[in-house]
Amino acid sequence: MTQSPNPSALPQFSQLTIQGEDAEKFLQGQLTCDVTKLGLSYQAAAICNLKGRIEFGIWIKKQAEKHYDVVISSDCADALQAHLKKFGAFSKFDTSGSIAIYPCVLADAPTFSHKDDHNTAKDTQDWMACSIATGNYWIVAATQGEFQPQELRLHQRGGMDYDKGCYLGQEVIARIYFKSAPKAFLHYVKGTGALPAAGDKLDKIQVVNAIENDNGFTALVVARPEHLAESDLNILDLPAALQVDVARPK
Repeated sequence: MTQSPNPSALPQFSQLTIQGEDAEKFLQGQLTCDVTKLGLSYQAAAICNLKGRIEFGIWIKKQAEKHYDVVISSDCADALQAHLKKFGAFSKFDTSGSIAIYPCVLADAPTFSHKDDHNTAKDTQDWMACSIATGNYWIVAATQGEFQPQELRLHQRGGMDYDKGCYLGQEVIARIYFKSAPKAFLHYVKGTGALPAAGDKLDKIQVVNAIENDNGFTALVVARPEHLAESDLNILDLPAALQVDVARPK
């Protein structure tokens, strides 16, 4: 059973729309996923910096031809707008202003809704718990630039395409994927004590997201397996697709 956190501490999300003649081409050169394969379901993806680390963690879907909806943590929305304006200055597309969108769980999966019925603390709390249990991390302002997408198992969730061509950070990301592998990567854990914040370090273990429960907290963390083994955290099972080796299949 989870406790009811302060509503002001709950994550908030915003949606913006990108549409126009060059929308697909522009996004293809920005996102880690293959934009040409997007459909009407939200796909987790990322826009990385030149160091190959996630600057913006997003969910994106193709709403219509040359029309894409993007969901992002609200505290990153203004920075994303500035990024799109900077890098898209010579591309033909329009970006809408940000509007609120609500996290919720539908058909046992974390997703988002514009319906006011889902604008509740319980819906958000359920989304957090379901997201953490399924590896559906969310990047906030405090964790921008902290994680490499392979560390967060984004490639195991369809959010990375290593054959699509160039995008921001692609050279570094591809080098790690094809020539090595992250030594620290995403785990689902249970701990005791105070609730850590996103980005906090628990010794050599970094918190991605966490939620409080009656006996402590559950969290997504990035850590080396040997450091987890030495910690007081209990490792829980992620979905089967996220339990496989993060390295490139040989």
